[in-house]
Amino acid sequence: MIKIDVTELIFAAKKENDLSWQAIADAAGMSVVWTTSACLGMNSCSSEVADKLVEFLGLPAETKSVLMEYPTKEWDKSVPQDPLVYRLYEVVGVYGDTLKEVIQEKFGDGIMSAIDFSMDVQKEENPKGDRVILTLNGKFLPYSAW
Repeated sequence: MIKIDVTELIFAAKKENDLSWQAIADAAGMSVVWTTSACLGMNSCSSEVADKLVEFLGLPAETKSVLMEYPTKEWDKSVPQDPLVYRLYEVVGVYGDTLKEVIQEKFGDGIMSAIDFSMDVQKEENPKGDRVILTLNGKFLPYSAW
């Protein structure tokens, strides 16, 4: 069994039990973004979190070790076709250099960590149409001279 197999089992259990990602995250005791990412195979679970997911979702016992495996963070490099994912891709394409300039002006020469990192998704109700609020919070890592 590999990560994609476990992801498929998780999607099946989610659908069969009419669960939300938030309900799964609550059962795991983790954030909704992190839990969803782990269920999609992009993060590894601790033994405790894997136990909670296996129990809550009614997964086979052998899925625990797969949930705990270190992921290979690899994704399709082509332009995304899903409209929502494409728009995020577009945001980085249009504003990536702008964000780089502003971040480096404020912090210096370096990068934002995607390891020491958290993310949140919130909904803001608005009479003109609900708004998506994405918060990306990463530690600044300055480049260092050798």
